[in-house]
Amino acid sequence: MTFSSPVTRFAPSPTGFLHLGHAFCALFAHGQAVDRGGRFLLRIEDIDPVRCKLDFETAIYEDLSWLGLTWEMPVRRQSDHLADYRQALDRLEGMGLLYPCFCSRKDIASSGQAPHGPDGPLYPGICKRLSLDQRAERIGAGQPFALRLEMERAVALAGALTWRDLDQGEQKARPEIFGDVVLARKDAPTSYHLAVTLDDHLQEVTLVTRGVDLFEATHVHRLLQALLGLNVPAWRHHPLLMGPSGLRLAKRDQAQSLRALRNEGLSPQAVRSMAMGRESANP
Repeated sequence: MTFSSPVTRFAPSPTGFLHLGHAFCALFAHGQAVDRGGRFLLRIEDIDPVRCKLDFETAIYEDLSWLGLTWEMPVRRQSDHLADYRQALDRLEGMGLLYPCFCSRKDIASSGQAPHGPDGPLYPGICKRLSLDQRAERIGAGQPFALRLEMERAVALAGALTWRDLDQGEQKARPEIFGDVVLARKDAPTSYHLAVTLDDHLQEVTLVTRGVDLFEATHVHRLLQALLGLNVPAWRHHPLLMGPSGLRLAKRDQAQSLRALRNEGLSPQAVRSMAMGRESANP
């Protein structure tokens, strides 16, 4: 799938400093837009109130500018648009597709052996069995809750769906592998699945570039697009870049940051070459 004037985006979370994997994703998306006369967007995915830090957000702007990237203004910050996600949740709730979930991770783990999906054990439906009065009573008592999508009903309503990955071709959407996925968390009024899908629609993104570790999540995103009547982009899930130890580059593993490479005296061109060359060196 190609677009004559593509709209691409780089959408990091400000939970740490950018590393070479981020640089590759940003450079690829930027190149896809600029080389074809399209638009390149930067989005800050800062819905996690605990892990997201303003210092990391500032560093994102600085590192990308140092690499020579430019993007459209203003930058969309998810924390500034919570009303958009609430409106989407209200639509899904009006369709009878959401229910409150009061369970903790411990509750789910202790409920017995459950089949596993991409995100771990599938939710066993404990709170789905609560009556409307029981739900209202718990909410009235101030118990925190997440909102889950009633997957079986949602899939039946949406029907058969497909989506296209530029590397792996046409895919049959299989959102049911996630079970009743969370669309609004207890500590945030939305989730990654809902926020990113709605943002890509509102920003008219035509090509989503992200790591292959998020490949399975696209099944859920395609379902949400169908339920909410959103645009359907193409995707490119690129291989994860590996460090010298053979482990994937990740913030949580303290992967060498772009900032550290800058401090070592490397030039922007050297770092760009390292990022784009690292993918071709990976299996």
